Amino acid sequence: MNELQVASAIAPIIGSLGAEYMLDSDTAATGAAAGYKSSFDFYFAGRGGVLGDVDADVIYAAFMFFDHALVEKLWNRSIKVEGARAAGKRYLQCCDSWGRKHLANFPDLEKFIKPAAKLVAGVDSSGLSLFAGVRAEQLPIDAPAKAYRLINSLRELRGCFHIAALVTFGITGLQATISSKGDDGTAKMHGWMPPYPDCSGLVAQRRAAEEATNMAMARAIATCLSTAEMNTLATEITRIDKAIS
Repeated sequence: MNELQVASAIAPIIGSLGAEYMLDSDTAATGAAAGYKSSFDFYFAGRGGVLGDVDADVIYAAFMFFDHALVEKLWNRSIKVEGARAAGKRYLQCCDSWGRKHLANFPDLEKFIKPAAKLVAGVDSSGLSLFAGVRAEQLPIDAPAKAYRLINSLRELRGCFHIAALVTFGITGLQATISSKGDDGTAKMHGWMPPYPDCSGLVAQRRAAEEATNMAMARAIATCLSTAEMNTLATEITRIDKAIS
């Protein structure tokens, strides 16, 4: 496969697999034990905490797919528990724990780790704040945790590219949420209240934004990896995903 084919092939895997620890009951339990009022509080403080002690508007910019009022409420409340950077470290520890739990017996993880680590380390982080924040945290040493942290890092990388693409094509966070999910449930969960806009006319823009996201990932992949390395990356992350599924 060429770089665009690789970027398109791994997109759904890093999107779903990279978020598994965020939805895991063990992560929620860790947050509750640390004093967070809800798993959502821990999510905001933990995922956004790598950006440091910033204003809620910075988190809104980095997350995009949540109503500003909800971001302000949860961010300002949640960082009072232990501070932003400590929350970010604790949340990534949950990421690492998920990897250890689910990938401990997976063979030959180094086949994935080598190209994934090379890609994550080699990307120019210009405009990719949330990815850069995650990358700045030290990688774990053990292979299961390292492999999963790299999957999560790739998810944040693509997420930053996707947000830039959506903004470029004039799509708001609310419009992106409604048009991609096909229902109002996620929009309501993310803090937006009805009535919701009709997004049926955004099909072409959404398609263009998705294509631009894959093209941005493809450029990063081609810059950092050889053809053999990028194909190994795609093969191995698919193998990991199938084993976990």
